[in-house]
Amino acid sequence: MRSRETLLRLHRFRTEERRRQAADIDTMIQDLAKKYDELDAHVRFEETRNGVTDPNSVNYSMAAKAARGRRDNLQKSISELKDQKATVMSMLADEEADLRKVELLMEKEAGAAPASEPVAQAAQAHYTNLH
Repeated sequence: MRSRETLLRLHRFRTEERRRQAADIDTMIQDLAKKYDELDAHVRFEETRNGVTDPNSVNYSMAAKAARGRRDNLQKSISELKDQKATVMSMLADEEADLRKVELLMEKEAGAAPASEPVAQAAQAHYTNLH
């Protein structure tokens, strides 16, 4: 019985860790998106100020060119973070399924009725809030 409790705690920890990872990635994506918007506004300002919007032009603003490069790099980083989040969300779904299996096994051994339904509903609500 003790080993099952340890297994249950382990699965709960792993599930919560995946949720924290997903939340951290969301925060990073939001921060980078905000910086992307600021750089995009800066590029537009420089293009308007200089009157040249073609990055290939000799007269194109160096500040706009530099900001454009940083902005494009941020977009790549955001894309990579979204891929990482998809991976973490898949891992979270697997961990939640494993946790549910262990909880059901514990209930079965205890001879109790499925009392963990509120736990599963709370986990599903939390998972839904992460999207």
